[in-house]
Amino acid sequence: QVQLVESGGGLAQPGGSLRLSCAASGIIFRFNAMGWYRQAPGEQRDMVAFIVNSGSTNYADSVKGRFTISRDNAKNMAYLQMNSLRPEDTAVYYCYGDQFGRRYWGRGTQVTVSS
Repeated sequence: QVQLVESGGGLAQPGGSLRLSCAASGIIFRFNAMGWYRQAPGEQRDMVAFIVNSGSTNYADSVKGRFTISRDNAKNMAYLQMNSLRPEDTAVYYCYGDQFGRRYWGRGTQVTVSS
């Protein structure tokens, strides 16, 4: 059974940093792509960043230059380094992995940016 578990969320001050981790288990072949979405209260779930097997990355305009996505295929892990955090980054962050036409989701980790 494929599972994705996020960690690293919490409270940060504006301008601060957090690093999210996503641990995948139960997979035989590496995900074609891994990424992060986020959902603020009352809002839709929006793409934040993703990374494909080649290492190419893509970011939402709102996080470009502040967030960095990476992955460790040997460990089946993905990471999201978040710098220069803003109150509008407050949301539940969800990790996902794509494999054989199916998307697997984690349960999310809360990120709150507040002074």
